[in-house]
Amino acid sequence: MSTDHVELRTGAYADSVTLLQVSRRVQQLPGVVTAQVAMATPLNVEVLERMGFAVPPEATVNHLVVAVRLEDSGALDGVVTEVDRALTDSRRQGSGPAEEEPPHTTASALRRGPASVVLVSVPGASAAVEAMDALEAGCDVMVFSDNVPIEQEVALKRFASARDLLMMGADCGTAVVGGVGLGFANVVAPGPVGIVAASGTGCQQLLALLDHAGVGVATAYGVGGRDLSADVGGLATRTALTRLDRDPGVELAVLVSKPPASAVARELTAYAEALGTPVIPALLGPGRPDLTARAEEVLRALAREVPEWPVRGRHTRAGTGIRLHGLFVGGTMKQEAEALVTAAGVPSDLVDLIDFGDDEYTTGRAHPMIDPTLRLEHLAEVAADDETGVVLLDVVLGHGAEDDPAASLAPAITGLRPSVVVTVVGTRYDPQGLDRQVATLVDAGAEVHLSNAGATRRALEILGAGVTEG
Repeated sequence: MSTDHVELRTGAYADSVTLLQVSRRVQQLPGVVTAQVAMATPLNVEVLERMGFAVPPEATVNHLVVAVRLEDSGALDGVVTEVDRALTDSRRQGSGPAEEEPPHTTASALRRGPASVVLVSVPGASAAVEAMDALEAGCDVMVFSDNVPIEQEVALKRFASARDLLMMGADCGTAVVGGVGLGFANVVAPGPVGIVAASGTGCQQLLALLDHAGVGVATAYGVGGRDLSADVGGLATRTALTRLDRDPGVELAVLVSKPPASAVARELTAYAEALGTPVIPALLGPGRPDLTARAEEVLRALAREVPEWPVRGRHTRAGTGIRLHGLFVGGTMKQEAEALVTAAGVPSDLVDLIDFGDDEYTTGRAHPMIDPTLRLEHLAEVAADDETGVVLLDVVLGHGAEDDPAASLAPAITGLRPSVVVTVVGTRYDPQGLDRQVATLVDAGAEVHLSNAGATRRALEILGAGVTEG
């Protein structure tokens, strides 16, 4: 009979990626059924309770919770020792000898040497201070952190705009600057296109589609998903578009965003039309073209051939379920699918689309592109529901993402009764191996697309919803 051990530790903070690595190491120990080492955020506590662990009620976000399930209680002391060793090793790997101890703040790092771009990835409550240090030093800044108060984002962007600096973020997941990918970034060849993206996975979808068509990208500036909101007003987008306009290597720019505020969209469209470099808007929303259609527009504007977007593992309807479940790691992928489902007239009670990268799922946890645990748990639940007809998923490749996402997803979809349609967003240069990822998922029974719009339409077709071709 298995034995559970749950303990709370104070003064033991570690970031979510480090704790994910520790958890995986502990899970591989002999005699361990399952294990989670995480900060005791409400979401993590909920996950642990769903796993059957009894988390002490005094747990707070300042506690580190160690939860292990053992085949035999006699192994407990050894396992706890290994947990301590794994945590110690993770801290040691993050630092060198005393004389080479890394700086602990952005300001102290910049005192050691100059920089042009600073990437901030700390808990959201602390991000603004680090970002301001970078801006005051005259650096552009990319704030990867989410859960940053919007009033802080506005203040930082106003400060940056007044100094012709670029404040990318908050919650900026993707950028390509000077040929270097930042955050979750696909590997692309240089080329004539520049991108400004208030959408991380939207940017990545364009990078993947253009790469398949043989078109490279010079620069991709992420500006954060809220930049085109009424509160922020496109402050960073204007700076980014102006920079692309000054770049002689950029023949055409693309502005991609989740559904923007209407007034902001109009203002930025007028601003873009006044620039010397043509700008194609790829703004998602009701009645607007999807990202694949916009990629095709880019290709035509560059006098390039529009290819067939690849589909592997095409199959017919499986089962008789009537519901579509979309489980996404990319917020833009989810919102694009949502727009297509709505346009198809599918009743809302037959559709459930979830973005596991939303703030409510990432507080105190690694992003689902790194840690697929929550999505895999939900996948098992919806797959067991007889009413589920099709499951729509996305897999996003590139630097920063899970090393082998297909390896963790394939066992979860093998033999499922519902049909499984997957968008794999990636390029031929990505470290995970685009072809290998696709082949693994096809072998597991999925139908795999490069175009998220194509995958969504196909899911609706399999379900029998009858979507109108766009």
